[in-house]
Amino acid sequence: MRSFGTVSRRDLFKISAAGVTAASSSGWLLPRLAYAQEGRSERPRGCIMLHMQGGVSQHHTFTVPEYRAQNDQIQTSVPGVLFGEYFPRLAARMSDICLIRGMSTGNSVHERARVLMHTGYNPNGTVAYPSIGNIASCELGVSESELPNFVSIYGGSDGLGSGPLHRSAPAYLGPRHAPVPVNDPARGMENLRPAVALGQFDDGANLLNEFESMAQARRPSTAAAAHQANLRRAVQLIHSDRMRAFEIEREPLVIRNGYGSTQFGKSLLLARRLVEAGVPFIEITLDGWDDHGGAVNNIRRRAQYLDPSISFLLDDLKQRGLLDNTLVVFMSEFGRTPQLAESGYNQTLGAGHYANTWTTWMAGAGVRGGRVIGRVDNRGGTVTDRPVNAQEFLATMCHALRIDYQKEYMTREGRPMTFLTRSARPVQEAF
Repeated sequence: MRSFGTVSRRDLFKISAAGVTAASSSGWLLPRLAYAQEGRSERPRGCIMLHMQGGVSQHHTFTVPEYRAQNDQIQTSVPGVLFGEYFPRLAARMSDICLIRGMSTGNSVHERARVLMHTGYNPNGTVAYPSIGNIASCELGVSESELPNFVSIYGGSDGLGSGPLHRSAPAYLGPRHAPVPVNDPARGMENLRPAVALGQFDDGANLLNEFESMAQARRPSTAAAAHQANLRRAVQLIHSDRMRAFEIEREPLVIRNGYGSTQFGKSLLLARRLVEAGVPFIEITLDGWDDHGGAVNNIRRRAQYLDPSISFLLDDLKQRGLLDNTLVVFMSEFGRTPQLAESGYNQTLGAGHYANTWTTWMAGAGVRGGRVIGRVDNRGGTVTDRPVNAQEFLATMCHALRIDYQKEYMTREGRPMTFLTRSARPVQEAF
């Protein structure tokens, strides 16, 4: 890829036509020149997926049942659509949000349900399936990009953990589509900062590449070739000024304050910088939602930073002209139980695992805001109209991102695979 200094006037006109010539608030050109070089007429689609690990209670967030709710209802910007009282800023932005209130998968085991919601399949122990982020890396990413095409950010933990963090595995797509992890958004890509002088690092990297090349010539290996490719990309990124996309301290103070001082808020800011830079898929995981014993107090606490920071993300993307091409998804592996008894472990409202009914939402990238898809009974426990399963949920994401989810890929064994089944269909009401 050519440097900024060698871009022709013709390329600049192409970039301008694509609407990406504006410098970012950090003072450098974030969007990748690949848009113009590939002849694209607009910025490619991207996704920021907010993964609330542990199970979000629908009753205390975006689906308020009539039956003995523990929190007040508040009106959103769309008449007749109510949220829980802890999310007033998101309620004011309901015109940008499409609620899917009829999520229903039947899988209420944490690890298995997380795999299902990321891949569309229950784990079976024999066939591995890629996640939506791996597919986006493959279909939306730029192979020669200096930046990774899939970044997974740890947004912190607030509450009761629910097992290991979900890590998307690329399966038959190959290791180059695995996510690059960021464990602390304030530190960025720590593992790409050499512990020695850059020249000394380069000498070592070149020597390692020579040894691996000789070994590869004698005994070719797919895994070794992937490792060499990853090493070359890592060295390229270390030398690139595009590493600045990971440096959130470059943002003006007013922007940093808008996202807040929590790890989750900083994760959102980093995600916005990355999607602005052209990274096609960013997943942020906030752990701690396994609210056994009741969800009301935990969600009231979390909402104090979730509500303003997610709202600021939507506003920031819109102000920068990014929301039209960026899909924002709020999701979890399942919901929480409707009230079953007055008290008792897992018996109170929002306490136990519940996969028959819960709520996700999407915004941006062609998704029509102000819509509610699905209806539930007055207990918030049963979908009475338009249930949505995991395959339909992921097909909807793919449709928004313009990904062909029935494209065939070939496994190493020569078996053709598609991301989703032939029967999968997007939720058309969302568009």
